[in-house]
Amino acid sequence: MPGIAAKVGHGLAKVLGIKLENEFPTRSDEVTRGESVLSTQTSASFVENIPTSYEWLQDQVPSGREVADYTKSLFPFLTWISHYNLQWLAGDLVAGITIGAVVVPQGMAYAILANLEPQFGLYSSFIGGLIYWLFGTSKDISIGPVAVLSTVVGNVVSDIQAEDPNISAQVIASALSIIAGCIVLGIGLLRIGWIVDLISITSLSAFMTGSAITICVGQLPSLMGMTGFSSRDSPYKVFINVLKHLPDTKLDAAMGLSALFFLYLIRFTLTTCAERIPKHKRMFFFANTMRTVFVILLYTLISYLANRSRRDDPMFRILGTIPKGLRHIGVPEMSPSLISKFGSYLPATVIVLLVEHIAISKSFGRVNNYTIDPSQEMVGIGVTNIVGPFFGAYPSTGSFSRTAIQSKAGVRTPAAGIIVGGVVLLAMYLLTAVFFYIPNATLAAVIIHAVGDLVTPPNTVYQFWRVSPIEVFIFFVGVFVSIFTQIEDGLYATVCLSAAVLLYRILKARGRFLGKVKVHSVLGDHVIGDDHRQLVGMYGTFDGTVTSARNVFLPLDHGDGSNPEVEIDHPYPGIFIYRFSEGFSYPNANFSLDYLSEFIQEKTRRTSAENFERPGDRPWNNPGPRQSSKRPAGLDADYNLPSLKAVILDFSSVNNVDITSIQRLIDIRNQLDLYATPNAVDWHFACINNRWTKRALVSGGFGIPSRQGEDTATHRWKSIFSVAEIGGKDSAAAVAEDAANQAQKGELSVMDEELALNKSSTDESESGMSPGEITEKLLRKGAVVHGLDMPLFHVDLTSALQSAIANVEGRPERV
Repeated sequence: MPGIAAKVGHGLAKVLGIKLENEFPTRSDEVTRGESVLSTQTSASFVENIPTSYEWLQDQVPSGREVADYTKSLFPFLTWISHYNLQWLAGDLVAGITIGAVVVPQGMAYAILANLEPQFGLYSSFIGGLIYWLFGTSKDISIGPVAVLSTVVGNVVSDIQAEDPNISAQVIASALSIIAGCIVLGIGLLRIGWIVDLISITSLSAFMTGSAITICVGQLPSLMGMTGFSSRDSPYKVFINVLKHLPDTKLDAAMGLSALFFLYLIRFTLTTCAERIPKHKRMFFFANTMRTVFVILLYTLISYLANRSRRDDPMFRILGTIPKGLRHIGVPEMSPSLISKFGSYLPATVIVLLVEHIAISKSFGRVNNYTIDPSQEMVGIGVTNIVGPFFGAYPSTGSFSRTAIQSKAGVRTPAAGIIVGGVVLLAMYLLTAVFFYIPNATLAAVIIHAVGDLVTPPNTVYQFWRVSPIEVFIFFVGVFVSIFTQIEDGLYATVCLSAAVLLYRILKARGRFLGKVKVHSVLGDHVIGDDHRQLVGMYGTFDGTVTSARNVFLPLDHGDGSNPEVEIDHPYPGIFIYRFSEGFSYPNANFSLDYLSEFIQEKTRRTSAENFERPGDRPWNNPGPRQSSKRPAGLDADYNLPSLKAVILDFSSVNNVDITSIQRLIDIRNQLDLYATPNAVDWHFACINNRWTKRALVSGGFGIPSRQGEDTATHRWKSIFSVAEIGGKDSAAAVAEDAANQAQKGELSVMDEELALNKSSTDESESGMSPGEITEKLLRKGAVVHGLDMPLFHVDLTSALQSAIANVEGRPERV
């Protein structure tokens, strides 16, 4: 008896005029399944249950255990902190001290890129490691100021201050960090970290390359000591101005160019030594990582000697006074008007925060054999950028160069960030007097040297070309747009172009019609059977036994690159197999099904000729068969073509369908039914991957034999099902396999192997069961893979084709 809720629902549907239908109609009386014992055992028959909306809602509502696991996943340090030991501490100390020494000069240099005073880079370096280790899932990542993000922040600061000079750079950077951090944190908490996958490698590479070129060109005025023009203009304008102001080069150029030369010379020398003297490779590595520190100390010493007696009028530009300690702890200033000013920059800021960090952490996770959680990484980055401004920090994320150093230095856990923070804190309190004499040109050299590796090398671009030439075009578009406008525009351009290419591929996805080819598996010079240990015969001499061959389905046009010499047979006259290539949803439903309809009508003829009582009854767009003096008017040019019998759709690439795609499929079915009238077209579906896809297809009237001609055709329907053996180790297949393995080892003779196949039957006979009971029990060891109530849904193309042919041959063709 239906429940109260069901009665209320049916009554409401009747009032609203909704026609309720049985979505899985029972056709046990109409469909003849043959003489299969399996089909007569209704108690053991398998009928698929339709997925319901309530079931879907239940899947979406988290259980108590899932909520607890989610809460625990927000603090991943809890999974490893209890196992922390002295060996891990030693590795973290070495890596933390190394990164701390590197990040101090880099942080100050990158703060200048962000149009901020140098100390703000130290604040960001300090707070990044202290916060991230609580929430992060990567042991290698180094959080702090980075060149690309600093450049984006610098552009925001520059543009807003041009509009309102009264707003300080620190206030702008802090507000931007908090808002961007909130967005990233929200994405992480919602566990939608997969959103970063929408940014392709091409877009990321173009953005990083364009950013590196922009940063390098923007540092040329500081490197050469030039003034009188803005370094925030488009890179090509800055480069032209540098060439114009070459006569104005100052002594800064000596400090900058020589420092840049020394940085590359040290790296080349130590890298070469590490290759030639492998036993001291680790020593050379640490020396190489300290090249920035060495150059900064060297040129700071030179600057001190040159400017100690002329602090107010130095020979070249120097960093100047750096406040000691944390001088900007407090609540950041924020206002709606300020947020609205940098709203247009938020997409680029968030994308840089996410994409660079996730790409770096995933890369080093794969290298070091662990997996990161992108969503949780976003939580770590979000919290870091929200809390950081309370200590004076500006937006920060993962650094590729420092992460590589930290990984090679032997870091063991994310707790190395605490060591980094401690080193930076000591530098802020003890070394500010030394920082006073650091030459600006040397910092510019450090920046250029750091970002030079971000340029995509030519070999990588060539590999891009081999994989996808169109994406190389997108890459260069992104680079050129970045150079001639702003780096944010280059990012937007590549993302939009990549999205356009993806959308075009989906919209214009055309499936392929498949044919059947019989193939043999060859091992060496021998043809093998179902088991690779079963040798059938020498290649070219086998007798074509059934067990040694199998059918595969390949595109009729060899569009997959298969050997053109292989003759691909049409499945059967009037039967077509169509495989979707890019899914089946509303963007590509029209294009793919139009192609299906056109191809079928081109390769077949109408089942019965069109008859119109008067010439005016013929539609204007249907001119009818061509007539000539050589061919009588009643002879159709397509007379020798087969009529349409069945269509088999391969859904192996289809995961979900929608209303539009199902409606379009219904329209094509109606169109082809009219084309094949008075016969009906059978629609078979193979390799369906989703229960909801089956529900949608059944709602559209698919999955069961057509109701057309129900009095005759339906009762003759022959359902061919795929049946799998069940019973585990006691199944016939398992017994046979075990016997074959033992026979191969010499433990059983051939006769023993044959006896083993009848093991289950003998055991039952000894138990006193009758032969009929034994037969019934053995037969019950098979189970259908798909439901008996949907005979047109098949497990693979072979069973679909077998079913289609059997039913086509079993019904009379009406004309």
